[in-house]
Amino acid sequence: MGRPRTALIDRERIATIALELVDGEGEFSVVEIARRLGVRTASLYHHVDGRDGIVELLRERVCADIDATALGAADWQEALAGWARSYRAAFAAHPRAIPLLMASPVRAPRVLSQYERAVGVLLAAGFPQGEVMKVIIALENLILGSALDLAAPQPMWVLADESKTPKLAGALAASPAAGRADAAFELALGGCLVRLAALRDTAGA
Repeated sequence: MGRPRTALIDRERIATIALELVDGEGEFSVVEIARRLGVRTASLYHHVDGRDGIVELLRERVCADIDATALGAADWQEALAGWARSYRAAFAAHPRAIPLLMASPVRAPRVLSQYERAVGVLLAAGFPQGEVMKVIIALENLILGSALDLAAPQPMWVLADESKTPKLAGALAASPAAGRADAAFELALGGCLVRLAALRDTAGA
């Protein structure tokens, strides 16, 4: 029998199946990926370094949709804001991947290169080296929390008896659900950037 023209398995196919499983179930197993690809489990290990390797494939796949060119903006606040919005959109498309990816260290070179650019933006803007990672982690907390918020049920607050929570009922009525998550993100992002500017100015004084 001749060799098949198309390989049954490669890193792209592994990433595709793993992401489908995570999107649907919040988790994946190496055995299930192999089953869906129609190969033996051992065959996967010729292409990835075990489960950790598959997690990094997932990270690369999700992060591929982040527009890192936003970090090239001349103004550091504009650069971070553009990156943050794109980062949020990429993870909002796969919210069930967030807990999985946050439980594993970042190793994927293509993802690390984005962090390298973000660090460069902050250093060029005048942030002390000792503050840079704190800034990035703070931004990521905001971004990923908001990405999860986009996947939250609507409505998030269900009031069985509005008379018991009249202030909450009034606030909800005055703030339509449509666009609420985006507005909240922009509010938090704007506040974060103002605080970061103050931090930079204080550190440089």
